[in-house]
Amino acid sequence: MYTKQNIWNVPGDKTNLKAIIIRNKEIEQVRSFKYLGSTVNTDNKIEEEIKERIALGNKVFFANKKIFQSKLISKNTKLKLYFSVIRPVVTYACETWILKETITNRLIVFERKISRKILGPTYENWSWRIKTNEELDKLIKHENVINFARAQRLGLYGHIERMQDTRMVKAIHAWKPISKRPMGRPKIHWEDDVKKDTQKLKVPNWETLVQERKRLKEVDGKAKTLHQEL
Repeated sequence: MYTKQNIWNVPGDKTNLKAIIIRNKEIEQVRSFKYLGSTVNTDNKIEEEIKERIALGNKVFFANKKIFQSKLISKNTKLKLYFSVIRPVVTYACETWILKETITNRLIVFERKISRKILGPTYENWSWRIKTNEELDKLIKHENVINFARAQRLGLYGHIERMQDTRMVKAIHAWKPISKRPMGRPKIHWEDDVKKDTQKLKVPNWETLVQERKRLKEVDGKAKTLHQEL
């Protein structure tokens, strides 16, 4: 499905977007559009995409609120429902994300908010209190949303590396633009961000490992339960 957002005459927008002419046919130029469920924009940023993903995750939770608040359903079952119903909506296309600190914080805050509603408070010293972040992390066995996204990215990276050089995806991944970098700090590249994950996992001979699908799956499993401060 393909949809687009018209940004002509947007208040405060000083960018003059001109239509593109191809074979005498005028094609409107837009700042952002949605393609295959993901938002693509001219700034190549995913902050708006993450914001929309979280909003959709909240909609799914409140649409099934009665199930998640039911006392007839165990907490383990509710967590499984979260992993199978809500998380896939939030992490759609997460294989291509660059996990900046702001994005990581947004996703973790969302998940902890939902987890507290599902798991409820803790009764301690004759009173109820909300669960701490550490308690929530232990209850889900460190399989938080960020670890899930990192594991998905590792899987995609390995898949691309195993492709033949003639494949279009492989060619685009290896392509380098012929231009000078703008002044200032360069943007984080997806590949560099993924390689940082391999360093955290302390994976030796990563270039060789990605060629072995079975061993890579083991690393993906380790990435999903990686315990670290968020």
